Amino acid sequence: MRLFLKVLAALMAAFLLYNLWIFGHIVYWRSHNPSASSFMNEQLAKLQQEDPEAELRHKWVSYEQISPNLKRALIASEDAKFVDHEGFDWDGIEAAFEKNLKKGKIVAGGSTISQQLAKNLFLSSSKTPWRKLEEALITVMLEAVLDKRRIFEIYLNVIEWGNGVFGAEAASRHYYRSSAARLSSAQAAKLAAMVPNPRYYDTHRAAPGLARKTRIIQRRMSYVELP
Repeated sequence: MRLFLKVLAALMAAFLLYNLWIFGHIVYWRSHNPSASSFMNEQLAKLQQEDPEAELRHKWVSYEQISPNLKRALIASEDAKFVDHEGFDWDGIEAAFEKNLKKGKIVAGGSTISQQLAKNLFLSSSKTPWRKLEEALITVMLEAVLDKRRIFEIYLNVIEWGNGVFGAEAASRHYYRSSAARLSSAQAAKLAAMVPNPRYYDTHRAAPGLARKTRIIQRRMSYVELP
């Protein structure tokens, strides 16, 4: 019993230290930009298994250097209530649960932009109950420390948009040979439509359904409130 308590205490201490480490990073990122994310490091390691010289395509740009079209498209596509919720869209989670229950498999996630950022910055792509719990905790920290504009700015710069392509600027250059500041409404909507499966759409740009999703997102963009 004593050994069990010691192990439990050690695990709790490790959990606390790990989350203090995460919290420290989030506080630092109030005024400094992340150089990379967990997802970026994970993907780079995979690419370098095939080509040791492989590098990610990524360039940080400020919030002002990203087209409002892309900002509106992403919120319309990924998290319509972003500016209003505190990290979790409970109606969206309930709707996703009901949809998954009806289909008998996972077809919808219900994750907010804040939750996606928590996952991308610190966690792996593996899907486990532990990861979802940690994602929720990190989401609370992000919302407590950063304002919505800063959360969205970081999200726009670290989100995956293709095979080794991360962030709005790299995606704009990769798909349209243009800066993120100059994206049109249609271009932005298509980039937003790619977000759920970016590596697939990178190599299947004429995939069935992508054009339809793009049109839906574009119609919703005018109703979006930006942080």
